[in-house]
Amino acid sequence: MNFVSTPLPGLMVIDPKAHRDARGFFVETYRSDIFALNGILDVFVQDNHSLSARGTLRGLHYQLKPRAQAKLVRVTCGEVFDIAVDIRRQSPTFGQWHGEVLSAENFRMLYIPAGFAHGFLALSDRAEVQYQVSDYYSPEHERGLRWDDPKLAIEWPDAGAPRRMTDKDLRYPALADAEVFD
Repeated sequence: MNFVSTPLPGLMVIDPKAHRDARGFFVETYRSDIFALNGILDVFVQDNHSLSARGTLRGLHYQLKPRAQAKLVRVTCGEVFDIAVDIRRQSPTFGQWHGEVLSAENFRMLYIPAGFAHGFLALSDRAEVQYQVSDYYSPEHERGLRWDDPKLAIEWPDAGAPRRMTDKDLRYPALADAEVFD
């Protein structure tokens, strides 16, 4: 596995090694010892799996302390544009975002530490995203950011289909008005 730092401290792109042959492929997506050697010490306690149609935008989601979640995100079918936004008020990169195309073909994963909001846009007709989290889902601690906050200026690609979002995601506040990590 290749671990690549991003401009946002703690956010990592992980490129696992895929072994391909005529039968298909084999890829190791998680090994706690290798992750620990690369500074990722989280214990993942819950696995999530979503299916999205082209144009579906999910996020930007996070949980507040003490139920904050680190995430290890990968795509098992299709392709998404995956986004992480630094919401740690004391961070030098507060309010900055990083995006990666994750797909079933490239096997790329994104490690998102606690203190980041997360979202993605489905770029393929069918996109399945699987992610592990370091704490359980807690509705009382769940929060979100507006996906089109002009201050964030996220450069969402054209998915080739109309945006599909939940009413809840459409009601999230801009970063300036959101509860974040102090």
